[in-house]
Amino acid sequence: MNLICAALLFLTALVFALAGVTRTGAWLVERRNPPVGQFADIDGARIHYVHIPAAPAADLPPVVFIHGASANLKDQMLPLQPLLEGRAELLFLDRPGFGWSERGAGNNETLAAQADTIAALMDRLGIAGAVIVGHSFGGAVTTAFARKHPEKTLGLVFLAPVSHPWPGGATAWYYKLTAMPVVGWLFSETIAYPAGMLQIGAATACVFSPNNAPQDYIEKAAIPLVLRPPAFRANARDVAQLYDYVRAASPGYRELKVPTVVISGDRDKVVYATIHSIGLERDVPGAELVWVRNLGHKPDWVAPDLVVGAIEKVAGKDIDLQAMAGMVEERIADDTQGAGRCTELKVPDVELAPG
Repeated sequence: MNLICAALLFLTALVFALAGVTRTGAWLVERRNPPVGQFADIDGARIHYVHIPAAPAADLPPVVFIHGASANLKDQMLPLQPLLEGRAELLFLDRPGFGWSERGAGNNETLAAQADTIAALMDRLGIAGAVIVGHSFGGAVTTAFARKHPEKTLGLVFLAPVSHPWPGGATAWYYKLTAMPVVGWLFSETIAYPAGMLQIGAATACVFSPNNAPQDYIEKAAIPLVLRPPAFRANARDVAQLYDYVRAASPGYRELKVPTVVISGDRDKVVYATIHSIGLERDVPGAELVWVRNLGHKPDWVAPDLVVGAIEKVAGKDIDLQAMAGMVEERIADDTQGAGRCTELKVPDVELAPG
């Protein structure tokens, strides 16, 4: 009996210690990564955004950026703002529950609801329509936006997107666990932060692999913000519903009637490019797939010039994206970061990849 009591006391002490580490870590993360933009109350949720007005000589329509899972507005703003500022009105935002945006009282729990929040923020800022640029999970939110708000959608640019059902519909075990009631709350409040900080470097390297992550990317892009318990839970709930969303939504992609470009790499280790990107090219009328050899999951950082070219193309400019992709391929041809350490994604339909 004494042994059982001692074990229970030890576990209790461990839980409190881990909770203390998490609270302290979250406080430090917030201190190091303060808000960089403004806030707007959208249907009860305080949304953090950076709005950059167009210059008088702007030659592009407004552009709205939707970041992926585990990220925040800095992930797209840092590489793309310098190339686009002055050319277009730009809107970067933290999706509800991420970065410095609040999730809201149950009103942003679906991808369609998050699309509505983005549309409402555009209305608040006077943006009638925009080119929508979505990366990874943000690609799925982009499809939700385009389907619900076609009048605001001038064009679509997908970067290494998620868009279609994938074999088995599997997601990482820690997302499934965190999305569970009670147990998920306890996990996010105790283990997720310290375990995440131990793994964040290796995980980021594999997200970029085979390409090199920029120096200090994790700190500059404020990636540890997602390890705060509320953000971690929001991330998990998003990912947990993703398969059901794309299974229901993908038949409707044929109804999208705007210029569309999909940029994807054949070495993506996060999403099945041969399912999602090729699926978008197949299902969205007139979509152009830009297939880049030896590119991983981060076109926004590794090939920002190509992303800007895609925005120009959907805005109506005469841009040869395939030629631009060739130049990117030459630039990254020798990249081998993560070889032997990062698992390659293999799917049954790999033969669908462009030759």
